[in-house]
Amino acid sequence: MEGVRAKVNRHMTVVSDLYKLLPSVDTMLQQAELVRLLEKMGKAVVKTAIQTRLDIARQQIAGDDEDFAARLRSPNFDKCLAADIAAGIEQEFTSTLRPVFNLTGTVIHTNLGRSRFPPEAVSAMEMAANECINLEFDLASGKRGDRDSHIEAAICDICGAEAATVVNNNAAAVLLVLSTFAFGREVLISRGELVEIGGSFRIPEVMQSAGCKLREVGTTNRTHLKDFASAIDDNTALIMKVHTSNYEIRGFTESVPESALHELAGQHGIPFVSDLGSGTLVDLTRFGLPKEPTVSSELLRGADLVTFSGDKLLGGPQAGIIVGRRDLVDQLKKNPLKRALRIDKITLVALVAVINLYRDPERIGTRLPALSDLTRPLAEIEYMATQVEEGVRQALTGLATVTVEPCKSQIGSGSLPTELLDSMAIVCTPQAAKGKRDAALVALAKAFRALPRPVIGRVHDGRLLLDCRCLRDYSGFLEQLQSIALDKT
Repeated sequence: MEGVRAKVNRHMTVVSDLYKLLPSVDTMLQQAELVRLLEKMGKAVVKTAIQTRLDIARQQIAGDDEDFAARLRSPNFDKCLAADIAAGIEQEFTSTLRPVFNLTGTVIHTNLGRSRFPPEAVSAMEMAANECINLEFDLASGKRGDRDSHIEAAICDICGAEAATVVNNNAAAVLLVLSTFAFGREVLISRGELVEIGGSFRIPEVMQSAGCKLREVGTTNRTHLKDFASAIDDNTALIMKVHTSNYEIRGFTESVPESALHELAGQHGIPFVSDLGSGTLVDLTRFGLPKEPTVSSELLRGADLVTFSGDKLLGGPQAGIIVGRRDLVDQLKKNPLKRALRIDKITLVALVAVINLYRDPERIGTRLPALSDLTRPLAEIEYMATQVEEGVRQALTGLATVTVEPCKSQIGSGSLPTELLDSMAIVCTPQAAKGKRDAALVALAKAFRALPRPVIGRVHDGRLLLDCRCLRDYSGFLEQLQSIALDKT
């Protein structure tokens, strides 16, 4: 019995001695690694991190962690502990949002932030972030102003509308229109236009959220004017046409021209609304791209209101733009929901900068990054691919064969989904035994994503394709390849 007590006492003495070796919070605050973070993060953050780590250390001592006890007795323990705490703080306060190389072949990639902004928009955003601005202040009168006033005239000048207003995305634009003009009433729409956009967001659900009732007319592939005419009654609030930008129906089809829908709606005193989704302000065929209806063409065909996105083909920040008749836009602005859906000052100044680029139509193709990437010459893309081919080959020696091959890019974000663009890709084919190729391909794609600036490619047919259409900084791409981590055994 005495032996057991002596053993317990010795253990308690050892544990007590280990506790005494733990540095105090004040001692840790004097470590160089943590002093560096005091000014950057503040004393409260650093002190809390130290206390948390010391609590863990006490638990390790109480749990007889022999490896930790050995580290605790080492002369440089305090310095190592400070380095661990500093690394933890840095990781906690580092944003999970990072720049990536978009080599997917999808130019306007929803999951990668869609369009890159032109320098003019970036400068405007920096100004608005750093300064107070007259967002809703009329400098001439000294009274409260309207934030739409900073952009409305430019949009109307470009597309020929009487008035315009802006909300935070196109789904919000549709929601605001429906809530304003069709709450508790019916909206007529062709059955073939009940689209679903990204994230399982469906037009019928938007209508339900807006408090209106969907009334489908016609069939999936064929809808006639008489279908709309026979469906109109006293409960009809408006006629809506949705541009099917993310799919296409071919073959035995028929749809009603906008001009006919405008005339029918006018006869019954109700608005005709056209939702373009991924709207464009210029004729894309000018740049050798497939034809897409423009906002101005929809207005000329008779739409009373047109809704479209700011961050897809337009090439700007996330926004929903509504243009059309002034009396209808004025009603939209009076809806209390407009305040909940409005854009902030950063988005507004960026959108103004992008819209202003469209007032110089001769240079828009080179000044707007989205259009520049979409219209990039194939020879230039091929040159970029050959510039990086050897660097990729060296980085993947013994792991994959590397070639430059033709491929197809797509516009993305539901825009012209059936139209593909000629491009060139670095093609990486894993060198692995049969049965292990799938795992090797997954590991290869993951290794590229784990680079300091992640490289996002496209896995297709057992190979990793790095489409070079959107690759601009090839030197930055090559420099980091030396750090790619793959098992070469």
